[in-house]
Amino acid sequence: MARISMNEMTTYRWTFEEDVVNYAACGFSALSVWRQKLSDFGEERGEDLLAEHRMKVASVLWAGGFTGMDGRSYRESVDDARDGLRLAADLNAESLVIYSGSRAGHTYNHARRILRAALGELCPLAEDLGVDLALEPMHVNCAGEWTFLTSLSDAASLLAELDCPRLRLLFDTYHFGHDPGLLEKLEELAPRIALVHLGDGKAPPGDEQNRCRLGQGSIPLQAIVDALRRGGYDGYYDVELIGEEIESSDYRDLLTQSRRSAEELLQQR
Repeated sequence: MARISMNEMTTYRWTFEEDVVNYAACGFSALSVWRQKLSDFGEERGEDLLAEHRMKVASVLWAGGFTGMDGRSYRESVDDARDGLRLAADLNAESLVIYSGSRAGHTYNHARRILRAALGELCPLAEDLGVDLALEPMHVNCAGEWTFLTSLSDAASLLAELDCPRLRLLFDTYHFGHDPGLLEKLEELAPRIALVHLGDGKAPPGDEQNRCRLGQGSIPLQAIVDALRRGGYDGYYDVELIGEEIESSDYRDLLTQSRRSAEELLQQR
């Protein structure tokens, strides 16, 4: 059965402790852990807090930047991703979110070779630890420094080339929810999807992500969920809401509305 989790990016202003306590109080049983928040709180303390509130971890975010987008070397980025995989395993998380990094002055083909090499190094450890590498493409308008993969087909082709059982896709409804022909693609891609980011928007993405509350945008979320189900997806639907409208929200009210909307989409009420 499909499961619901809350992404710590949604409650940007809160600490890790505030996230865990308030998510649990609102009825969430899982979350996606933002590594920086957990690091600030302390990993051992964080594990204890999660156990105390019986919170599962859907995913850990994030690792990547293999193309040198943030000044780190290729080796530093790969080593950091290894650390991310080990953390995900310690937290019993199902996946580690992966961003390729921007082209960073490389040709597209060279950037792709760099990413392929990095994933090739990480796949054996991911298989040993039982953690999925969830590779996320993003809409071209806001991919920016995050990734040069700007279509589902670009990311899916890498999966096919590497043929690693633990290398899978992360599909974000906000980035691709307005794409024509999406529903047919989703049914085919569903078996290769590790995680779904559930987000809504009133217009296609611009330079800055500006998501809105679930059900208040123009993305056909119910049709998307139904297509994923037809394709066999049964993983987490991770609520990730980012943007000016979200930042000014009352977080507790946002959590309540998000859980209710996600449950209605998944017909769990």
